[in-house]
Amino acid sequence: MHPDPRHHLLLCTCPDVAQATRLAEQLVEEELAACVNLVPGLTSIYRWAGEIAREREVLLLIKTSAERSRALIDRLAELHPYETPEAIAVPITEGLADYLNWIDTATGAHR
Repeated sequence: MHPDPRHHLLLCTCPDVAQATRLAEQLVEEELAACVNLVPGLTSIYRWAGEIAREREVLLLIKTSAERSRALIDRLAELHPYETPEAIAVPITEGLADYLNWIDTATGAHR
């Protein structure tokens, strides 16, 4: 396990595939994300405005470098259709070295 993870997996949900696709493409285009996987068909159950909500959503699995993570979260907040979007960064502590190096290259890390 790397003592100071250099890569993050960000979790985010969107209301539909079209909006998730637009968001994913924008993040990759801006080199904030190396790759975004869209997982449709998710059901989220949560409390909002004092009520229990149940919504169909699309989960985005976003891979980025740790040094681009904050900028990615800030950009998500600007682009996302939700008032309070989910944006949770999980450190990647292990992975195939070539893949992790590719994340750095794709996000412009260490330039």
